[in-house]
Amino acid sequence: MFINFWYPLAESAKLTDTPMHVQMLGQEFVLFRDSAGAAHCLSNICVHRGGSLAHGRIRGDCIQCSYHGWKFDGEGKCTRVPMMAPDARLPPRAKVDSYPVQEKYGLIFAFLGDLPEEERIPILPIPEYGQPGWAATIQHWVFDFNYERGMENGVDPSHNEFVHPTHGFSGERDDYHLKERKALDHEWGSWMKLGGLAPALPDPKMREASGRSESGFVESETGHHGVASIWTYIHPSKAMFIHQYLFESPIDEFHTDVYIVNLRNFLIEAKDDGRMMDRNQVVGFQDRDVLLRVRPRFSPKTNIKETFVKGDECVARYREWVKKWQAKGWRIDTAKVSATKNEVAYAIPSPARRHSKNWVIDPVPLLPAMEEQVSAAPAVAALIAGPWNKTG
Repeated sequence: MFINFWYPLAESAKLTDTPMHVQMLGQEFVLFRDSAGAAHCLSNICVHRGGSLAHGRIRGDCIQCSYHGWKFDGEGKCTRVPMMAPDARLPPRAKVDSYPVQEKYGLIFAFLGDLPEEERIPILPIPEYGQPGWAATIQHWVFDFNYERGMENGVDPSHNEFVHPTHGFSGERDDYHLKERKALDHEWGSWMKLGGLAPALPDPKMREASGRSESGFVESETGHHGVASIWTYIHPSKAMFIHQYLFESPIDEFHTDVYIVNLRNFLIEAKDDGRMMDRNQVVGFQDRDVLLRVRPRFSPKTNIKETFVKGDECVARYREWVKKWQAKGWRIDTAKVSATKNEVAYAIPSPARRHSKNWVIDPVPLLPAMEEQVSAAPAVAALIAGPWNKTG
């Protein structure tokens, strides 16, 4: 799991006038809205005696600890210690980590890390959101798999034929194979153009909207943005577009929050939202069921422990990007956290730690930074080289 990325912690509509307890990256957070309605995200551990802020109460612009009533504002600064006189000088160490927050696309994102604003990888953009002619839905699932396995599945074109019956023919066609595709890098990740023969859509209204009542060629494109976001563009016909944006948030090593923002340019009335969400859930749970059985549960540290062929290039590129972010020293040392979690309370380091000292809660331990690795493109090419690449 990595610090220094934007992660969705909740749907905006679900954060109201009570604090919300959230677990992410193996740590705990509190989300709350101040008197003006602005959302704030703090480390959940009170620096007094370790109480849970999320199980306390909102008082004006502050969250009040459930244990001894200490109040903290949206910047994480303690504003009141009830056992001290109102005019007493508060301890300088009475502060908790506060994380930058953005509300976009119906979600509350928090930047869980300490990078200054100009160095942060941005949230995956959704250019169609809120635009005329497009409708959006949001879905949230909690799945019991490691998020990296989920990300690799998202940029893997060859699973569609066998995992999703509506996406292919379950390998029954003798002429089935993946046409040669090349994964390309962009500023924050890799992407690949796809496409192939697919059956007619099973839903009559969707089939009518596509203008295609038989099997036909479907254009698509997928890629990852940062360590835990994916976009997938599906064009069942020249007039029918489905654009999906997947934000995965690792709760811990074995559980993942999955938020999907689905955009469509057909059947855009609200009465058809359920139709699209039902379809998304079927597909999402098909992926879940396969990933629950994948072993090992974590992605192998080296690709030689798996046999890569054509179609696996985007997965290989994602793993190389993960290595680059680990080389920066952003990966959490989960083994150390697990070994010490009953004796030490940790917090994801916030940007304030760059210019302020004297913190009570230890920053979460990270694996050491390494010298920036040389691009692994030749190694990736070697992994997928072979006679299968000559057929095109």
